[in-house]
Amino acid sequence: MKVIICGAGQVGWQIARHLSGESNDVTVVDNNPDLVRRATDSLDVQGIAGFASYPDILDRAGARDADMIIAATHSDEVNMVTCQVAHSVFAIPRKIARLRSQSYLDAIYSDLYRRDHMPIDVVISPEKEVADAALQRLSAPAAFDTETFLDGKAQLLGLLVDENCPIVNTPLRQLTDLFSTLRSIVVGVRRDGTLFAPEAGDQLFVGDECYVFSHVEDVTRTMEIFGKTHKLQERVVLIGGGNVGLAVAQALEGRTERVRAKIIEKNREVAEFAADALERTIVLHGDGLDVSLLAEANIKRADAVLAVTDDDKTNMLAAVRAKAAGCPMAVALINDPTLVPLMGPLGIDAYINPRATTVSSILRHIRHGRVRAVYSIGDAEAEMIEAEVLSTSPLAGQVIRDVDFPEGVLVGGVLKEGKLHRPTGHLGIEEGDVIALFTMSADVPEVERLLQVSIDFF
Repeated sequence: MKVIICGAGQVGWQIARHLSGESNDVTVVDNNPDLVRRATDSLDVQGIAGFASYPDILDRAGARDADMIIAATHSDEVNMVTCQVAHSVFAIPRKIARLRSQSYLDAIYSDLYRRDHMPIDVVISPEKEVADAALQRLSAPAAFDTETFLDGKAQLLGLLVDENCPIVNTPLRQLTDLFSTLRSIVVGVRRDGTLFAPEAGDQLFVGDECYVFSHVEDVTRTMEIFGKTHKLQERVVLIGGGNVGLAVAQALEGRTERVRAKIIEKNREVAEFAADALERTIVLHGDGLDVSLLAEANIKRADAVLAVTDDDKTNMLAAVRAKAAGCPMAVALINDPTLVPLMGPLGIDAYINPRATTVSSILRHIRHGRVRAVYSIGDAEAEMIEAEVLSTSPLAGQVIRDVDFPEGVLVGGVLKEGKLHRPTGHLGIEEGDVIALFTMSADVPEVERLLQVSIDFF
């Protein structure tokens, strides 16, 4: 597949890294020559320095025979014009644009993206993706990472193994015997900085970071087995009332279970806008680092604080200060991946990486076959892929133990006629089933082959 990626920032670079590693023909376009040079030096891609919306630049990038264009520059307008040029001049079949302005994302204006208007096949909103990720973190507060799959029936949990974990030093195969009715499986383990797909004889050690794929009804029990408590978040303080904070607050207001939310926003205009848009959420104008304002927000009685301003350092300091004031859980929005190693020493429970959430969303739309969801794990080290099994797939008609999966691939669960099944060796896979697979990045091409995707999608 020939792909043009416009924008060589964090998101564009990660998408280029994923696709070039899977033997796609990738060209990166950016008006910053240094970013283009970084991409061509570190990845197996071609690079063009120039403005992505210019027809001659796209022509040099190979737009005349490209299969897809991904517009992920920092400008919404450049992304939109790039897709228009790609459609009108070069007839590129598939166009994906990252748009951040809420005005462009309003549902009442969705007609704008029709083929005879502004032809964009897929619109990705980083703010919406981040807001969804924040809500996921709240749903499993003891997990450092989480995502839902299989029509909301399954959840991927990132759990740190500590001294209180009852199953330390226990081979994974024994967990099946000890908890025979538990619909959960350990699909990934990070040990000493290295992520791998575990085997049945592997044990869990203190300090391991485990990725567990669990039926949603068994999440609480899974947490208990790993020595974690699962508590509903009833009081939440949001530091930052911009697009992300507002989206989270609106989602919390829309929940059937009552969640009391408060927002602290430094910018008066932003605070007033949020106050007008929300019904039950209290909005406080001031600095989220102000101890007296945190006290006014009753931070010590809050179940969680989400620091989601547009400044990483402010988010980190606000999370630390909230924890010091008595809040048991702190989640920070972190754009700079080099700051992530500081989360543990600072006592911040979880973080949200906008780059990873946006990359996962884009991958969902560019993977071949009937892929329904993709979640990028870690620093593009692995993926959780959810896909429908086609009649042409080598998986169809086989039982799991007979499928020649690569070493870095594990089945998390199989959805059959709306019912989630735990993967066992004798479980059969049929056409129409939806399967969730944990796969190391190097094994993604083989997973796509197993899903028989190359002729189905394009």
